[in-house]
Amino acid sequence: MKKTKEHLPCPCGGLGRALLYKDCCEPFINGKELAPGAEQLMRSRYTAYALGNAAYVLATWHSSTRPAELNLEPPGKPHGTQWLGLRVHSHTQLDETHAQVMFTARYREAGRAHHLKEHSRFVSEDGHWFYLDGDVEPPQER
Repeated sequence: MKKTKEHLPCPCGGLGRALLYKDCCEPFINGKELAPGAEQLMRSRYTAYALGNAAYVLATWHSSTRPAELNLEPPGKPHGTQWLGLRVHSHTQLDETHAQVMFTARYREAGRAHHLKEHSRFVSEDGHWFYLDGDVEPPQER
């Protein structure tokens, strides 16, 4: 029997706990709940990247910095990007509406392992958290 994504571990790592996708990021990605903070939003965005859900990534990107379009490959595509893991280094709440998250995302592309380290900035408007922008260290091969 093939497991659905809801019955698999969440790609984000579940805030340090091994949570199933359905109990972790799915409620945010499906629009049933709002991410309660910047770290949860960042984790759900990582999960959306891993699942190829460009619509969610764009919807959670602040309108002032959002690109017009985003093309993500579906997961499992040969030689495409495969997201391997996420590590959150820090989450800093600057004030009620601004936060920063430092993370490293590991991925494989064209058979080569890489990691991407980003210092992301988030803003909350009317109770909705949005990714604003980030400083990305150049990707490194492993």
